[in-house]
Amino acid sequence: MHEILIAPDGTVRVIYSDALAPLLAGLGDVKTARASHVEPARCWGWCADMSPVDGPMLGPFQLRDDALKAEAAWLREHGTPIPKEVD
Repeated sequence: MHEILIAPDGTVRVIYSDALAPLLAGLGDVKTARASHVEPARCWGWCADMSPVDGPMLGPFQLRDDALKAEAAWLREHGTPIPKEVD
C-alpha cells in the first residue's frame, strides 16, 4: 500500500518505493530525503533510527525487513514528516 499526501500548495510526500518511480518521474522536480536509517544494531538485529524526523530509535528487530516495516508504519502514523535538513 502506498499513501500519497498532497499539501494545499501542491507538494507531494510519499514513503519512497521503487514501485512509485514511474509516478514520481511524471511530477517534475523530485527531492528525496532520508527519513530514517535502518542499520544493524550494535548487539543484535536491526534498528530504525528515526532521528532525521525527530523520532525515536525503533527496535531491535530480528530481521531487516521487520525494521523497514516498523519504519514505514511509524512514518505513516506521524503524517509522513519531512526530514530535517542535514548540513
